Amino acid sequence: MQCISKKDIVLPKRKATSKKGDNGRVLAIGGSKEYAGAIALAGLAALRSGVDWVTIAAPEKVGWAINALSPDLVVKKYKGDDFCAARAKDILKFEKSFDAVLIGNGIGMHAKSFVKKYVKETKKPLVIDADGIKHSDASIIKNSIITPHIRELEIFMKNSKINKERINKIINENNIEKKALLIKNNLKDFLNKNNVILLKGPVDAIISKYKILFVKGGNPGMAKAGTGDVLAGLCVGFLAQSKDLLQSAINASYFNKQIGDILLKKKKGFTYLASDMVEEIEKVLNK
Repeated sequence: MQCISKKDIVLPKRKATSKKGDNGRVLAIGGSKEYAGAIALAGLAALRSGVDWVTIAAPEKVGWAINALSPDLVVKKYKGDDFCAARAKDILKFEKSFDAVLIGNGIGMHAKSFVKKYVKETKKPLVIDADGIKHSDASIIKNSIITPHIRELEIFMKNSKINKERINKIINENNIEKKALLIKNNLKDFLNKNNVILLKGPVDAIISKYKILFVKGGNPGMAKAGTGDVLAGLCVGFLAQSKDLLQSAINASYFNKQIGDILLKKKKGFTYLASDMVEEIEKVLNK
C-alpha cells in the first residue's frame, strides 16, 4: 500500500509580485432550496486553500443566504429554485474567466439535465462532488476529479453501464487495496481521459491512470454532513492554483484528514462541525 505522507504534499507557490487572480479563480456551482450550506462550505474551503477568488453560482434565494453568511464569497444569482438544462448555456459563457470549476454540492436531484449538459460541454478542469456525481457518467467527464463515497460511486458506475456483478464485487470488497484495483480496472476508459477518483472512506483511495495512492487518518466524526464539501472545496482550490489534478487530490485528502484529527483532540470528541474544519485549514497549511 502506497500511503501519502507530508513529504508527498506540494503546495502551490505564490509570487511576491502576484496580483489578485494570479493565484487562481474558482467557480463553484451548486445549492438548491433544500441545501444552501454545502456550496458555501465548499467555497470557503477553496478560499482557505490559498486561491485568490471564489464565485458561487447558485439559485437566487441560495445566493442571498450565502451573501448573508460570508462577505468573502462573490455570488452569481440565477432565477428559480433549481438549475435547469437551459441555464447551462449561461454558465458555460460565464466560466471563461475561471481556472477551475466545482459542481454538485447541494445542487439537488432536480438538476440532473443541467449537470449532464454542463459537464459534457465545459472547457474547464472540474471537481465533481455529491449530486454532481450522481447525475454524471464516465462517458461525459474529462479532466476532472470526482470525490465520491462508496454509494455515490455505485450510482456513478450504474450510470456508466458497468456490469452489475462487477459493481457488487467492488461494493462488497472490504480490502481497500483490492477495492481500489477493481475500480481502476473497471473504469479504465474513464481514467484514460485525464480523470482522477478520490474515493472517500476510513482510508481514502486516490485512483489515477498511472497509480493508486492511499491516505490514512481521520476519524468517525468526519462522517457528518459538510465534511465532504470541505474536501471538494480544497480540491478545487488547489486545482485552480496548480492545474494538477492528481496533486490537488493528494493535498486535499491529506489536509482534510489532518484537520479532522486535530479537531477531534481540540473538541475532545465528535462535536466538531464542518464549519470548524474550514476555520482550521489556515492553521494546518501554515505548519
